[in-house]
Amino acid sequence: MNNNIKVLVVDDSSLFRQALMQHLSSQPGIEVIGYAINAYDAKQKIPQLKPDVLTLDVEMPGLNGIEFLKQLLPTTPLPVVLVSSLNLSVFDALSAGAVDFVRKPDMSVHNSKQTFFEALTTKVMTAAKAKVRISQPAAAPGTPAPAAPAPGTVRPRAAQGTARPMPFPALSRNVLDSTIIGLGASTGGTEATLEVLKRLPGNIPGMVITQHMPEGFTEMYAQRLNRICNMEVREAKNGDVIRPGLALIAPGAKQMEVIRSGRNYIVQCRPGAKVSGHCPSVDVLFNSIASNVAVNKVGIIMTGMGRDGADGLLKMRQNGAFTIGQDKESCVVYGMPMVAYNIGAVCTQASCENIASVLMNHLKGVR
Repeated sequence: MNNNIKVLVVDDSSLFRQALMQHLSSQPGIEVIGYAINAYDAKQKIPQLKPDVLTLDVEMPGLNGIEFLKQLLPTTPLPVVLVSSLNLSVFDALSAGAVDFVRKPDMSVHNSKQTFFEALTTKVMTAAKAKVRISQPAAAPGTPAPAAPAPGTVRPRAAQGTARPMPFPALSRNVLDSTIIGLGASTGGTEATLEVLKRLPGNIPGMVITQHMPEGFTEMYAQRLNRICNMEVREAKNGDVIRPGLALIAPGAKQMEVIRSGRNYIVQCRPGAKVSGHCPSVDVLFNSIASNVAVNKVGIIMTGMGRDGADGLLKMRQNGAFTIGQDKESCVVYGMPMVAYNIGAVCTQASCENIASVLMNHLKGVR
């Protein structure tokens, strides 16, 4: 029996398409079953070839990748890995239901190509195990509710819009000033983190966030969150002070740690080796919070493949932190939260949509 992951490559560039197909075909466990030159071609071939994973160029003539996903995924919940240049449209495509993305390389630079192909292989293997989550636009008044999806296939997600925080009571100044919240996520985490942050009030204890993401994209991601969420969100810079109402995103290709500086806690962002397979690494962030933060600590671990963050979260819990793990049902990939739960690092599990409530209920009880 052939258990290879069947991949359909969708890209309008003949040269780049051939490079993708040649590389993926050479990887154990992956079989390239065909290609499509644009979204219209892909729509015809998907029912015939029945791929397990789609690699998709976002910028294509005619029907672009975002509109294609909006048409495809509600009826065909197929894991999609975006292959994109540095472009904000990536986040629109992720919002539409793509599982993950990899940045297009400079094909004239060997190291760039090598890094790209390694990342692509990993993301295709991960996508094959992922749940597909699709945005559902709000129904018109009087429209019957859609039928529930089959268990284990598609978990609908509320359409993106203006942030509407839950009506939580205001936190005391003491709680705001004496708490640091750390959050880590990987595959599926761009949208999962947004789901949490947009439900929180603007006046929240300082947050530090590590999302596995390439250099360049982290700044655009922070800007996107800042437009949607109630608190200020920005890409962290070395020496930034952690303060209430601010969420700092670890910059791509740098490790971010929390350290004490006088009366403040600040972030230290520096290039470094991969830890737990990643730079930035959730373990690096969580371990620094566990070791260096003497005030109240909260750790949140969300969807992602592997175990990055699990050991750091355990250390946080052992050092008095309250810890939350995203539950299996709401994860795109129940990897990092599963390992954290299994090793005893998680105080409580909650769905992506309920993590904000769990967090705020805990903070209300902090003394």
